[in-house]
Amino acid sequence: MREANTFDIFLLVLLAIIWGSSFFNIKIATYSYDPITLALVRVIFASIPLILLCKLKNIKIEAFSKDWKFYSIIGLCNIAIPFTLIAIGTSQINSYLAAILMSTTPLSGTILAHFFTTNEKMNKLKVLGILVGFSGILFLFLDKIIINENNYIFALITILGSTFYSIGGILTIQIKNKGNENVTTSTTIWSLIFLLPMSFLLEKPWLATPSIESTISLLYLGIVATGLAWLIRFRILSVNGLVFQTQVAYLIPIFGVFFGYFLMNEVITWRVLISLGIIILGIYIVKKNNKGFK
Repeated sequence: MREANTFDIFLLVLLAIIWGSSFFNIKIATYSYDPITLALVRVIFASIPLILLCKLKNIKIEAFSKDWKFYSIIGLCNIAIPFTLIAIGTSQINSYLAAILMSTTPLSGTILAHFFTTNEKMNKLKVLGILVGFSGILFLFLDKIIINENNYIFALITILGSTFYSIGGILTIQIKNKGNENVTTSTTIWSLIFLLPMSFLLEKPWLATPSIESTISLLYLGIVATGLAWLIRFRILSVNGLVFQTQVAYLIPIFGVFFGYFLMNEVITWRVLISLGIIILGIYIVKKNNKGFK
């Protein structure tokens, strides 16, 4: 892995912008599309470049190999369920709030890793980081302008979506030797298998009459925020490594707040900004004390 140059930093910031912008596009897409269908379209567009990448690099896709159970469970927990839950949550809360709440994934991931892995145990500094991060979330829930009795359930659903990302990450450790491109492509294929019948049975997408704005946002989510973004992530991982790539976690909620305020005219209070700072500080403390992030 090489030291990051100007172009590498540009790609990292670009990835953060793309992922940060996904939340306001999810919000717009939910105006016309049901959550499972929204997740389904995202996965369809993501699977195309991933499959092409594997074909180009002569990587065998093992979705239906003897390890298919791992790929299917990870596809369910790491893609199908969180994509759907995020769409449900974002439909009723501010898009930037979804970005902030989703940034807590490293916090829940650290807790789960302590109980379900052998080499990622918590220490005093990790516990401190988790407490700091979640205190930021609690402070956010005290802001009744942003989270109140009408939408707090949807905020919790969004946090649950981020927790499923962590569960999927823990499960992925079990097959980490199978290769990043293969694992991502195989689990994406399985998420498609789960989402397709659920969308058709529960939401009947062919009856929808979506707006142009929602359709454009949905296409953006599929082609850019999922398909292109994952290809950029692959490039960063292969050239600069995991440590550099994970720095994107600090930037995503910042861009999410920026887009929510300037493009969606969402109200931002002083409590939101303080909460954002506290959560990012908590994530920083946790990551600096993870073995994989030193």
